[in-house]
Order: sequence, then C-alpha cells, then structure tokens
Amino acid sequence: MRVFVTGATGYIGSAVVHELIGAGHQVVGLTRSDNGAEALKEAGAEVHRGTLEDLDSLRAAAAAVDGVIHLAFGHNFSDFAAAVTTDLRAVETMGAALEGTGKPFVTTAHLNGEASDNAVLALAGVRSSVVSLCPSVHDEGDKGFVPILITIARAKGVSAYIGDGSNCWPAVHRLDAARLYRLALESAPAGSRLQGVGDEGVPFRDIASVIGRHLNLPVVSISREEADAHFGFLGALAALDIPRSSAQTQELLGWRPVHPRLLPDLEQHYFNN
Repeated sequence: MRVFVTGATGYIGSAVVHELIGAGHQVVGLTRSDNGAEALKEAGAEVHRGTLEDLDSLRAAAAAVDGVIHLAFGHNFSDFAAAVTTDLRAVETMGAALEGTGKPFVTTAHLNGEASDNAVLALAGVRSSVVSLCPSVHDEGDKGFVPILITIARAKGVSAYIGDGSNCWPAVHRLDAARLYRLALESAPAGSRLQGVGDEGVPFRDIASVIGRHLNLPVVSISREEADAHFGFLGALAALDIPRSSAQTQELLGWRPVHPRLLPDLEQHYFNN
C-alpha cells in the first residue's frame, strides 16, 4: 500500500514509518521542516510538505494514497482546546477524501478528542479504526510523561507517589505500538477501537521506586491534596488508576507485544544522562 502518515517524523510516527517500509509499504510522510524532510528521505519515505492547518494539502495527500495513518497532534497544553479543534478539522478533511473508497483510515485517540474519534468511525465506506495508546509509550528517546516524572523528582529531591501508590498506569513499547498501527492499516475491520496496551497496569509506586533508586533519592508518599503542587499539570494523571487490557485487540489482529515492558525499559534507557 501507499500510505500517507501524519506525524511521520515524531517519536511514534518515525517508528511507524520504519515498520511500514519494513513490511513492504510505501510511505508518504507529512512534515513542515527541512530536518523532517531529510529524516523521511533517509528512512526511504516520500516527503509531503504541509501542516495540520493546511486542509487543502491534507485533502490532496489523502486522496492520492491507498490508506492514511494519522498520528500528528499539537500537544500545546496551554491551548489544548485549539489543538483538539485543529485535529477534528484535519480528520474531517482527510476522511472526506477517503469516504466511499473502502480505504483504511487509522487515527489516534486523544484526551477530549471524542469528536475526532466519532467522526472517523462514522465515515461511510472507509475502513476506519482508532488506536488508544497509554500514558507511557516508552523506548529510547521518550520525551513523554515518565521523563517528566524523572525531571520532577530531580527538581524536588524526592520521587513521589500518591497515597499507597497502588494506582496503575498502562504502558506500551513504542515498537509494539508501531506494529499495531501497521496491522490496523492492513486488516482492522471498519469501526474498530483498538487498545495499544503492553503492560495492563504498572503500579505508580513501582515507577516512583525505579526513579528514586536510579537518582539516589527518597521514595515518598504524598497526599492527593499535595499532588498538584508536586507534579504540576501531571497531578491529576499521577493519581489515576487506569488499568486497561488489549486482549480483544490482540485476538482481533493477532498483535502481540514482544518488546520490553515499562519497568525493564526504564532500567535500560531512562537514566543515561
């Protein structure tokens, strides 16, 4: 297949590009920068210059390929509503170009992004699917929530968890996630909601313990009332208990997470600097 990938030079998108090319697909990657264009060329992908705001460009790119994987998202927490709106318009635009073709359209679920998810799944004549990832998509090069927790621990002088720390986060290795996107593109039935989960639930206390041991810092419990001051914008997320299962997704697509789980991966990649 010839596949248009948005977010193709990002942390997850770059892994998806390599996964697709390794499986024999042709990739057209969206990028706005010269560096991104170079990275795509080095990976063996074609370059499509543009942004999520350039709807005409997205429409043309989606219409010219055999399928779309949408990974780009503006993670601007200072104006998250605008990012969600931009995502919805991009999804609607690419979806309209695919409607009635039977082609696959794989997108990513985001916090407060239900409108985008529903718009994709409602498309007529499109083999649409939505992948839900985890708070931690881990691997070398991660700049997500776990590295932020490490930075907070260094700044505060303690590695903290909330209450008894038994609340669980799901996690998935980046390369396992990339394979899931490929399998969704190739064979997910229309209307699929897919769970990209490797670890169904890692106790937050265990994450804090690994961080504390590597940084030689005390591992301490704090109250929920203290969490926002300690963790900042991650305060609410650090308190959540969000175990999830990918059993149905694994059965549907034959997907099996095979790469290291979160805690062993923390030991390997996250404390080298």
